[in-house]
Amino acid sequence: MTGTVFNADKEQGDWFSFFESEINLKTGDVEYHDPVESAGRVCIRPMAPFWESRQAQKEKKSEFVLNPKTRAMERVEYFKEQTAQEEIEERNDAFDYGIIEFENFYDGKGSLYECTRENKLWLIHIPVFDRFIARCFELQQNAKTARTEALEKN
Repeated sequence: MTGTVFNADKEQGDWFSFFESEINLKTGDVEYHDPVESAGRVCIRPMAPFWESRQAQKEKKSEFVLNPKTRAMERVEYFKEQTAQEEIEERNDAFDYGIIEFENFYDGKGSLYECTRENKLWLIHIPVFDRFIARCFELQQNAKTARTEALEKN
């Protein structure tokens, strides 16, 4: 096969080389370091489609309440409250969705971590990895916003 091939079955993501971070105890700010050459890499995708899908599946409730300013009854819609366990599962599902792949991450014994749901959720509980992933999502969103603004100007 020649030419350019796009895998339409797998959603594409952005690769980020792992970089360390630390919290400045004087200011409370997170300070990010440059990635090292042999660092592991993580591929992430935007989580907006995940959250939109979840919102569409959630059960909505509504009721009429009195608006004290207008003295009129107004319909208010809200989502059914989740239990703590449901919130944890939803957050875990989001990280599993958002992190597509990772490579070159090893445990303390030198064994390579495979990109499984279990390993993603284990790594996300390590503070430096959690800050890294949060920063990657932030950078990805900022890049998308910048592209959208540039297209709107043209």
